[in-house]
Amino acid sequence: MFSEATMVKARNAVASMYFGTCDVIEYQKTTVNKKTSFSEVTVLQSQPCRLSHKRLDTVEPTDTLGSGQSLRAVLFIDPSVTISPGSKIVVTQCGVTTAYTYSGAPAVYPTHQEIELDLFKGWS
Repeated sequence: MFSEATMVKARNAVASMYFGTCDVIEYQKTTVNKKTSFSEVTVLQSQPCRLSHKRLDTVEPTDTLGSGQSLRAVLFIDPSVTISPGSKIVVTQCGVTTAYTYSGAPAVYPTHQEIELDLFKGWS
C-alpha cells in the first residue's frame, strides 16, 4: 500500500492534466410559493476535469463521425466528486462547451475517476 503522501502526490499529478471544467446539473423537484415543479439545479460548478474522446469502430447507428465510426467521451475527474446517474454534465474544454449525460457507473481509482458520457438529448 502506498503512503498518504505518495497518494496525494499522485492525485495532484493527475489533476495537473485537467484543463477543462464542468458543471453538474440535476433535474430536481422544487417548491416555490407552495407550487411544486421540476427545474434544473446546478449541484457542482466549475469543477476541474479533463474530457477525452475515443473513436470506436461500430456498425450501430449512433452519433456518427463517418461511416462505421462513433465517438465515445470519457470524463476524468477527482474521485471525491459524486455525480448522480442521469445528471447533465456541461464540459468546457479548449474553448468548446458541450452538454453530456452520465452513461454508466464510474471507474473509481485512488487518483481519479472515469465516467463515460453520451451527448445530452434532454431530460428523461
